[in-house]
Amino acid sequence: MDLKDEYIKFMEQNGHKQIPSAPIVPKDDPTVLFNTAGMQPLVPYLLGKAHPYGKRLCDYQKCVRLTDLEEIGDKTHHTFFEMLGNWSLGDYFKNESIKFSFDFLTKVLNIPVSRLAITVFEGDDKIPRDEVSAKRWEELGISKNRIAYLGRDDNFWIAGETGPCGGDTEIFYWRSDDEIPKGFDTNDERWVEIWNNVFMEFYQDEDGNITELSQKNVDTGMGVERVVALLEGYDDNYKSSIWKDVILKIEEITGLPYEGNEKAMRVVADHIRTATFIAADDAGIKPSNNGQGYILRRLIRRAIRYARNLNIDINSDFDKQIALIIIDKYGNYYDELSRNKDIVLDVLEKEKIKFNRTLEKGLREFDKLTKNNQNEINKDIAFKLYDTYGFPIEQTIEEANERGMTVDYEGFKEKFKEHQAKSKAGSIGKFKGGLAGTSEMEVKYHTATHLLNAALKIVLNSKDSHQMGSNITPERMRFDFTCDHKLSKEEIKEAEDIVNKWIKEDLTVVRKEMTKDEALKSGAECRFIERYPDEVTVYEIGDVSKELCGGPHVKHTNVLGHFKIVKEEASSAGVRRIKAVLED
Repeated sequence: MDLKDEYIKFMEQNGHKQIPSAPIVPKDDPTVLFNTAGMQPLVPYLLGKAHPYGKRLCDYQKCVRLTDLEEIGDKTHHTFFEMLGNWSLGDYFKNESIKFSFDFLTKVLNIPVSRLAITVFEGDDKIPRDEVSAKRWEELGISKNRIAYLGRDDNFWIAGETGPCGGDTEIFYWRSDDEIPKGFDTNDERWVEIWNNVFMEFYQDEDGNITELSQKNVDTGMGVERVVALLEGYDDNYKSSIWKDVILKIEEITGLPYEGNEKAMRVVADHIRTATFIAADDAGIKPSNNGQGYILRRLIRRAIRYARNLNIDINSDFDKQIALIIIDKYGNYYDELSRNKDIVLDVLEKEKIKFNRTLEKGLREFDKLTKNNQNEINKDIAFKLYDTYGFPIEQTIEEANERGMTVDYEGFKEKFKEHQAKSKAGSIGKFKGGLAGTSEMEVKYHTATHLLNAALKIVLNSKDSHQMGSNITPERMRFDFTCDHKLSKEEIKEAEDIVNKWIKEDLTVVRKEMTKDEALKSGAECRFIERYPDEVTVYEIGDVSKELCGGPHVKHTNVLGHFKIVKEEASSAGVRRIKAVLED
């Protein structure tokens, strides 16, 4: 039984339409580097926009989360994972949602009711206790002793400080061979959360006031890796059928058993899987020193570091062997893996060669920096080797031991924690958008990217110049595009002039709904057309730009102000990057 197939089949039998998995790299959400949850691509529809597939939706979604990268190596964390989700956009609500979840778990997956427990929102001074959900669970056979009421920290959901919000109900599974207790102790780690149903029925404004929503939505999420491991009786996800073939391949390559080498094998398996999915994405991400490219580079290099710990010859094709298993395993679900197989293998190979050079350089810098430190490598040197030269701390310790030196490892960990805290703060800041809303300036910049995309085709005299990615904040826009050379000052000036000419002409921005075939026939720019549903949105700006896009956009271009390019640089091979601002 394949969990994804069974889930989609069940939801379709209950009136849901399967929507395509959104790409790893969000096309129209500049607030995050990667899609981190199944609901993320559905933000506009949760806010009230009509979805072309209807009001009942389901999918399996590719996700990447990086806030706990250093935790990868334990039994349960992954950088890439799949989420199963079903949504109601103003259609059914709590009673039906809970029944769908209960029936799938108990009738399709055959999980005994005795192994299930539930949490619901206990309410507060603004929102009442969720007795509706609790009553529904009881009607379905869950004992009162197995239903716990928890507060906002555990069972309440809101994206950002304002926006749609509401309580949720979470389903827990007893993962232990111990006798199942009659009651539900939420602090007992043998109870593991497997499904979360969020009920968006309220809106919280900037002053904290709560009002009821006219469109009440349901958003659910269930992690594939966790549930498969539970169903197969493992407390270690990497022993489940999802990972078994990959781990066996690593054992074959190394000649070592999984037992005793768990952390290194988990890191190699996880990071190569994630790198494979990122490199296969049609956004064309390549290893670099910023954005998604930096994450891709970091994952590949961390996998190589741990491969060295397993005595793998990193000049061998170990990474390709693992990647090919991943491509074969997931290719039927995500066709970009098969289409872009050669790209994935090329990315892995080139980055491995670069990292080998980095290690060699790191060794030279190690010798320079430690020349006058006879006994101990202090925390500053250890962290500089790590942060500036990409030299792993494990490698520093190994090299120091060979020279009869010690390393201030505790001091290094303190500096690393400071670095990690700053990185996490930055990641949190990246998710300030989503359901919390989009600012007026971000909407302006979104429209400006369309104008710049059209202008570059004129400047470069090439219809083959395409957008490869963008990032927008209230302060500036970043735009990546295909180009084989550094733009000259004249080309930059021409692009600016064209965009500003269109802004002054006060072109009208028109939003149209049509089928994909109609969009293609109309001449709309629509790269990666396979990502889109059958019904699409096309934005036309005068007669200069026509693109598939989820929006939002301004109504007239004259509100944008003066467009100015502040920087042009390389992003990755064959891709250039422009940073620009809109001035009053």
